[in-house]
This record gives sequence, C-alpha cells and structure tokens, in this order.
Amino acid sequence: MPKPEQKFEKIAFVASNMPQAIEARDRLVARYGAVEIGDANAIVALGGDGHMLQTLHRFMNDSIPIYGMNRGSIGFLMNEYREDRLLQRLADAEISCIHPLAMLAYDLTGKAHKGLAINEVSLFRERHQAAKFRISVDSTVRMEELICDGILVATPAGSTAYNLSAHGPILPINAPLLALTPISPFRPRRWRGALLPNKARISIEVLEADKRPVSAVADHFETRGVTRVEVEKARNIQLYLMFDADHSLDERILTEQFRY
Repeated sequence: MPKPEQKFEKIAFVASNMPQAIEARDRLVARYGAVEIGDANAIVALGGDGHMLQTLHRFMNDSIPIYGMNRGSIGFLMNEYREDRLLQRLADAEISCIHPLAMLAYDLTGKAHKGLAINEVSLFRERHQAAKFRISVDSTVRMEELICDGILVATPAGSTAYNLSAHGPILPINAPLLALTPISPFRPRRWRGALLPNKARISIEVLEADKRPVSAVADHFETRGVTRVEVEKARNIQLYLMFDADHSLDERILTEQFRY
C-alpha cells in the first residue's frame, strides 16, 4: 500500500544555544520561512539529543510532529543535518509515536511530586551508603529487597540512553515494553533487571529512607529524599518524532544492538 502523502509546509524552527545551531536556524528560516508554534504543522529542532528532549518536553501537549537535525555533539534522536530539500524530507519522513512515563514521587513529608519522562525515570542513592528498594508491579511485590546504587525504568525511546549504559536491554521503538534496570546491583548481585509490559504500574519503595536517602529523576526533573515512586505510561500523551525513511528510529535501534 503506498504511503499517504504528507505535507509539512508550515514549519517552526527551534535551536539550542550552541552557535552552530543558531546559525543553522537562521539560514533555514531565510530559505524556507517560519511560522509560530501555534500555526505550525511541523517543528524542526536543531541541536543534539539533549535539545530534542527539551523540545519534546516543551511542546508535550501540542501534538505537532518534531523533526530533529543534528547540530550538537550527540544525535541518536536526530537526522543528518542538510539544508537542501527540507520540505521533501519532511514529506517522506517516517513518524514514530511514543508515550512518556508519568512519575509520582512521594517525599519524606508525604508530599507528591509529578514528573514526565521521555527517556527514563531513575532513582539514585544520595550518600555513600547503597540504596535499598522494594519493587512491586501491579500491586504485587516482585522483589522484597534490592541493594544497589539505583534503579531506572526506561521507555523504548530511552532504552539506548542511560539504560544501555547500565547494561539494560535495547527495546524496539514499537515494543509494548518497559525496561526495569538496576544500577550497580549489590544484592541480589546477579539480577540484571526485567522486561515489563508497558501497561504495568511499577511501585518502588525506598527502604530505610532516612538513613539511605534517594533522589528520583524524570528526565531532568529531580525530587530529593523520596520514600516511594510510582511509574506508569502516560497513555493520554502522544509524542510524534520524524525520521528520514532510510534512517528510521527502528533501524537505529537495530543497528545499535550489533555495535561492539
């Protein structure tokens, strides 16, 4: 079946604060014109992966497809930077729909803090002592005690980021899964994490929270001194990433698994 024609002619450009990104934005605006975000049917983000994450968070509720071009140091979520044929590249692009994670973190006073994560929700020890966690999935305790430096829940889009560095699995972008990955586990020493259905509700209780304080981070949003963190897919939020057809996110994730 032929791919339906896509037209993205009203473009909003956003750039990181790097000089090469700002210069690229100015050249592209001069060549293709630009509209305000409210009038755009596509956003072109110029920078690296960090800027792409910021752009996704910034326009989380706008449902506008975002096409990244690499003008930063890391570009896993970005397309190659080229100024020619931008309108055609947008028309030919593959669009991946992703959902962020919703984090609800409770601190020592019982106050709840909400955050959204496109890559991962992470819990980290704050001091020299290792953290202790109790892990439940859909209200069933699956691990009574995990002693480690931290633990994270990663989306498929975030599985190649910190999750991969912590020896977690790489997930295909459309896989209905989440990766639960420990960070430097001490006991049980051989536990390497779990793959969970993305409809699961994950609850991580911090044991001995006064003695072993823990921070919770949803991408860039941090809450310190947490006692319990609940994580689940934000089903009501859809984000649209655009990739060149010959270098889709699925292909990048597949390629990454064969790097050595």
